[in-house]
Amino acid sequence: MKFKLTKSKRLYKAAQRLMPGGVNSPVRSFNAVSGTPVFISRAKGAYIYDEDGNKYIDYMSSWGPLIHGHADPDVVRAVKSAASRGTSYGAPCSDEISLARFIAASFKSIDMIRMTSSGTEATMSAVRLARAHTSRDYIVKFEGCYHGHADYLLVKAGSGATTFGSPSSPGVPKSFTDKTLLAKYNDVSSVQKLYKKYGGKIAAIILEPVAGNMGVVTPEAGFLEALRKITKKSGSLLIFDEVITGFRLSPGGAQSKYGVTPDITCLGKIIGGGLPVGAFGGSRKIMGLVAPEGPVYQAGTLSGNPLAMAAGLASLTKLKQRGNYKKLREHTSALVNGLSDVIKKTGVKASVNSVESMFTLFFNDVPPTDYESALRSNTKKYSKFFDNLLKAGIMFPPSQFEAVFVSLAHTEKDINKTIEAVYKSLKTI
Repeated sequence: MKFKLTKSKRLYKAAQRLMPGGVNSPVRSFNAVSGTPVFISRAKGAYIYDEDGNKYIDYMSSWGPLIHGHADPDVVRAVKSAASRGTSYGAPCSDEISLARFIAASFKSIDMIRMTSSGTEATMSAVRLARAHTSRDYIVKFEGCYHGHADYLLVKAGSGATTFGSPSSPGVPKSFTDKTLLAKYNDVSSVQKLYKKYGGKIAAIILEPVAGNMGVVTPEAGFLEALRKITKKSGSLLIFDEVITGFRLSPGGAQSKYGVTPDITCLGKIIGGGLPVGAFGGSRKIMGLVAPEGPVYQAGTLSGNPLAMAAGLASLTKLKQRGNYKKLREHTSALVNGLSDVIKKTGVKASVNSVESMFTLFFNDVPPTDYESALRSNTKKYSKFFDNLLKAGIMFPPSQFEAVFVSLAHTEKDINKTIEAVYKSLKTI
């Protein structure tokens, strides 16, 4: 079937009259690439289908949570069963306990956990908690790390904030970010300088242990360990934003993979099985400050929603089955190695950063190690690359500064087709 976006274009025009940019999240607008977002009609396994009938091998996986692929039968069954009993209670349910127990058993850093409805709520609450615990005001974040759109964290953020305008968003008063200190990812000296000046006033360092919102950028050897040492010495806390990496890199997230235990962990994505969810957790002592047990207020009408809890439990239980992480690793390695080979064959200035089942192909001949080097990537080339793949039936993220996610639904055939499409795309650039 000939590739066309007739219906998507028509829907986009209608959406633009009703929603800012025609979307409910900026990166979906495709402004950084072809300019016409694809409107999806349905999805199953490794594939998504748009309103024009085009079929794509999907590597966005709803930006990470669909580690089993779309409409996984076990997850769908769990959601249907939960929905038949009620979609929201505004009261506790047993699945909240089951999911909390599962997460606490998987993460060394977590004794107690509070569910939220988004990653933004989780990171915002984690920072509030750290400030209360330490009685300090300043926080350290890293350039290019995105922790949701809370005002004081929207400073040199990655992801959509990088692609779609000023990283320090208009509408954020300067006073809201006065207590947010910026450091350079993978640069311990930049952190040490901040602690030398503000040490006794810094409540916490917050970071993505593996950056996923400036594209995938991995921590250099000793970086996370140094942050752990600095925070312990100063009496501040270390917050890992594992909204993306939690349960994706390992059953215990990035902290388990790299052997560094934070004080507070933020989660999302996979723990909701594709439904809206977030969470933050830590030791019993720290979490004991959260209301109603303590004075730190945090609430949410839909927190612990029974549908999200059921989907998360089903997804995590299935993910725990033997061989799943090995399969993810093998398929991702095959894809990444194939991409690296075709990059060499075509001579295009590009590189691939990868860790476990996530990666980014940067149009930058030197693999980025921080936000500054990621920004040197050729976004115009990525745009053409993305457009070529889309027409070939491959869905990569519509932004250079996002992660590609491999799911358990992807097959060897899918991977080989993707490598072939990437080769043809790169040849034209």
